[in-house]
Amino acid sequence: MKVCVLYSGGKDSTYSLHWAVFKGFEIKCLITLLPEKEYSWMFQVPNVELTKYQAEVLGYNLLQIKTSGIKDRELKDLKIAFIKAKELGAEGIVTGALLSDYQRLNINLIAEEVNLKTYSPLWRKNQEEYLREIVKEGFKFIITSATAYGFPFHLLGKVIDEQDVEEIIERARKYGFNPAFEGGEAETFVIYAPLFKRELKVEGYKKKISEYEWRFIITHIH
Repeated sequence: MKVCVLYSGGKDSTYSLHWAVFKGFEIKCLITLLPEKEYSWMFQVPNVELTKYQAEVLGYNLLQIKTSGIKDRELKDLKIAFIKAKELGAEGIVTGALLSDYQRLNINLIAEEVNLKTYSPLWRKNQEEYLREIVKEGFKFIITSATAYGFPFHLLGKVIDEQDVEEIIERARKYGFNPAFEGGEAETFVIYAPLFKRELKVEGYKKKISEYEWRFIITHIH
């Protein structure tokens, strides 16, 4: 099966890419949608333009497509991306959808319109166990934004280890946010994974947006 992977640079899309490789799928390209607005209903916004660095260390072609970020119009942009994927020879699309019915439903519907199969290996996976598993398997990622009451904001910009995972899970249980961030509580950026040829070194700084919203601004990658 030849597939393209919807790739945001975060932990979920990176994990799904690795799942596809180890299932024997042929990766034709990575697809990154670049929202022009600060917030998007469908796509990750922080640092998605930096997926070019991840694609380089992964050794895959990257298709970056701008999208308006407007709720209905961005679905048309997604369809354009899928059509381009099919032109590259893809027969299916792999997604990192974990819990969002809105995202998964729209991806499936648009893929069906252009006759592409969809694969969402993380769908409805246990959130806590998944977070523990991904760190144990050697994935290194940083949190680049967080918007949730009770979130451990001091972890922004830090490579998340097993101890940090337990702190996130404990806070999630106490304050009610999603421990794997599928509700938009946080966004991540992967700096190393088992298929990376080398680790990315990231520099940046924390920025407080409001009492319950922080971001880690990446200023340099080498």
